[in-house]
Amino acid sequence: MRPVAVDLFAGAGGMSLGFEQAGFDVVAAVEIDPVHAATHEFNFPDCAVICGSVSDVSGEEIRKAAKLGERRVDLVFGGPPCQGFSLIGKRQLDDPRNSLLKDFVRIARELDASYVVLENVKGLTVGKHRAMLDELVQLFEEAGYEIRLPWRVLDAADFGVPQHRERLFLMGAKKGLPVPVYPSATCTPADAEPSDKLSSGPSCKDALGDLPNPDKFASLKSGDSVRTKSWGKPSEYAQIMRCVDESGWFCGYRRGFDSTALTSSAYTDHSEISRRRFGATEPGTVEPISRLFKLHPNGLSNTLRAGTDGARGAFTSPRPIHYSARRCVTVREMARLHGFPDWFRFNATKWHGARQIGNAVPPPLARAVAGAIVTAASFEKTKPDEVVELGSPSLLSMDLTTASNHFGIQKPPSKRDRKSGAKKRKQAEIERLRLMSPIAAE
Repeated sequence: MRPVAVDLFAGAGGMSLGFEQAGFDVVAAVEIDPVHAATHEFNFPDCAVICGSVSDVSGEEIRKAAKLGERRVDLVFGGPPCQGFSLIGKRQLDDPRNSLLKDFVRIARELDASYVVLENVKGLTVGKHRAMLDELVQLFEEAGYEIRLPWRVLDAADFGVPQHRERLFLMGAKKGLPVPVYPSATCTPADAEPSDKLSSGPSCKDALGDLPNPDKFASLKSGDSVRTKSWGKPSEYAQIMRCVDESGWFCGYRRGFDSTALTSSAYTDHSEISRRRFGATEPGTVEPISRLFKLHPNGLSNTLRAGTDGARGAFTSPRPIHYSARRCVTVREMARLHGFPDWFRFNATKWHGARQIGNAVPPPLARAVAGAIVTAASFEKTKPDEVVELGSPSLLSMDLTTASNHFGIQKPPSKRDRKSGAKKRKQAEIERLRLMSPIAAE
């Protein structure tokens, strides 16, 4: 029987996917954002999605939603929101969202989880925030967990992701159980000096080179998906992303999906002036007007950001410029740069889709961390035979209102809702992209 895990602060499911691929059954996910929760439900239809704040959820409610009964919970994992102490923008030690760290510990204790993994921003390790990190370790110890110290900051690029993305990880076990050891790098980043011990990781071209050019499909101006035969020859990395053989599924559940479909690729209508500037920018440099980074085919992506949510103005994340096309990368291309396989879908709008990726832990990094738990606990690795059918495509076209109604909750407040012009434009885009199903043919 596969070990059982619960994902707190689940987002669209980057950590859920990585932990599933390592051999866990992720039976429940808690996510406060209804749009993210709907996307998680689409990609993990057998997982109980609880749309709400972890502050309002108990371990018993999670057990009931997941129909666990008295079954043991082997692992609780997640990454509490990090705006309060991120290295970007204002940092406040007394940010009220920091109380969510305590809720993580509380739920782990209430579920009597055998192991815990907490992920967060590197900013928690520096300056005054280091004291909060030490306090968090003490909270875990008081709850009966031994944390592996020193904690580690891991770079996704060291684990087969074509993007530099550093994240803090805390890993621990109930006292008396073997304490996991942080994973070692599995590759040398493509932009680093070659190593005799490790193979070179994927580059931006390895990640994106086989993808069809979305500019060639008129249907992507009104939807985010198209069936096409215009796929290029995949690199070794792209083969894994396309799940062309069993290796792409690792120890996760196979999904039933259309392998000819190019998804999450809504057209971006750049002006010709912008396209000329993008084309004139040297790869690996920043375009001086937009300040957007242009990918280098043989290098790595800069860290992909989430932008802001509706409560903070709903600003779109700055997507990098493609290394050969005169445009910003699509949501699918962001997903490739983040380690999400092609069957994994995101909200149909570029704003929500980019935000879901920017908020996520890259699945290959999550898989490596989860593998360290599997090794410490001596869990048996099993590869399931079942094929999981993805959820209803309508889950991917939900806006804040329809997603809230779907989960039977009150719609969260949004600054964007108070800006009638922006709201009308967003609703028009949602309605247009609602026509995305069935997937358009080439």
